Amino acid sequence: MRFALMTEPQQGMSYADQVAIARRAEAAGFETFFRSDHYGSFPGPAGRPTTDAWTVLAGLARDTERIQLGVLVSPVTFRLPGVLAKIATTVDEMSGGRLEFGLGAGWHEDEHRRHGIPFPPIEQRAEMLEEQLQILHGLWEGGDGWSFRGRHYQVEEARFAPRPIGGTGPGRPRLIVGGEGSPRSMRIAARFADEFNITSSEPARVAERFARLDDACRAIGREPDSIRRSAMVGVLVGADEAEVAARFQALLELIGSDANAEEWIAQRRRRWIFGTPDEARAAIRRYADAGCERLMLQDMLPWDLEMVDLLGREVVGRV
Repeated sequence: MRFALMTEPQQGMSYADQVAIARRAEAAGFETFFRSDHYGSFPGPAGRPTTDAWTVLAGLARDTERIQLGVLVSPVTFRLPGVLAKIATTVDEMSGGRLEFGLGAGWHEDEHRRHGIPFPPIEQRAEMLEEQLQILHGLWEGGDGWSFRGRHYQVEEARFAPRPIGGTGPGRPRLIVGGEGSPRSMRIAARFADEFNITSSEPARVAERFARLDDACRAIGREPDSIRRSAMVGVLVGADEAEVAARFQALLELIGSDANAEEWIAQRRRRWIFGTPDEARAAIRRYADAGCERLMLQDMLPWDLEMVDLLGREVVGRV
């Protein structure tokens, strides 16, 4: 199993906080450091400080040395595809080719409304996602003069330079399509993605969705083994039961003191990597048995750097 650390900086993390955890993840042996791409503050109280994902990645490209970097995932609504391709290529060059790139349809309507960003219906956002992925491939891999005419975007006689270094993928940043495994998301992933990342799923559901992904690949003549499979799962691990309980309490306090916080965690706990190191490794093996090649461990306690150290000692490279 391969491991990435995934954070939610919209919880109120400063850039300095993000440098600290990215460097700690690098030292702990994580393959990739991912962050979300959100402008609204959640879970927990609204109004906490938020930062722009791609601006932060540009900084981390210079403030880290070896760890791969990525977004999981950027909503198609936030940026035009040509601008996004240029931003991603710039970060890729700044990092020496360490960029991975997750793209999705977006879901958080309130943050769009509060920042003046249009939020069309999901059917339109899914069309936009498909077209943006086509444009990324075309701008990065098509020759000079490549053109595209879709329903939402048009490109005429492209001149895109420099091209990505693509040290983590096939001559360009690795493209990750994420979601909960809807039929359309799988069709899009089968056509355009290097990796499919499933969220909010227990191992049994992961296995079932990956079987559907196999079918989607075969339907277009793609070899199923050519697309990597990963899952984003929450993580809360302690060296012993007392430390697990202390971190659970810290998470309750971070999310909020109202009664909904414990319910929020309870709804997710059965699909998290939760507990002592032995319990964590057992849960990870269940995801491996379901077909996961990589886990993005979603760290909801990103100021607790000791937990990152513990994961490095007891989990990364141990399963």
